[in-house]
Amino acid sequence: MTKASTSAGSITSSSRAKPSGEVFLCHGTPRRDIEYFLDSQVGERLVLASAKDVAERLGEERSELVCCGHTHIPRVLRSARGQWLVNPGSVGLQAWDDDHPEPHVAEMGSPDARYAIAEKMTQGWRVTSISVPYDHEAAARIAARNGREDWARWLRTGYAAA
Repeated sequence: MTKASTSAGSITSSSRAKPSGEVFLCHGTPRRDIEYFLDSQVGERLVLASAKDVAERLGEERSELVCCGHTHIPRVLRSARGQWLVNPGSVGLQAWDDDHPEPHVAEMGSPDARYAIAEKMTQGWRVTSISVPYDHEAAARIAARNGREDWARWLRTGYAAA
């Protein structure tokens, strides 16, 4: 499957990745797409979730490597069961705000793209978090042209606050 041969309508359940037992991919948590996994809202900010909250959100998922997204905040944690829990971060949006369930922000503090590489080694997993500069100003100009000055600021700075 390549970008050139794929459209949103062409992706069916049969073309999605099949569970392997080793790796589990989710947007939010293994149980909910829009739930924060490795972070919790405290006041108007997202902070590292407690080990208790992470374990509760992980539930019965037993894969060796569990990768999530949603918050865009890069994190690599280990569960009480020894599982790797990874949020690679975001390639394109390093800050944002939301009003659900209450107003809050997420900020990385720089505009750099974030991603992670997970490698299966003979003695387990190795996870490397990577931050890469890119032409974030070009992306910010596109956001501004589309009436999203908030996104333009977030893309330029990695901060949500004005």
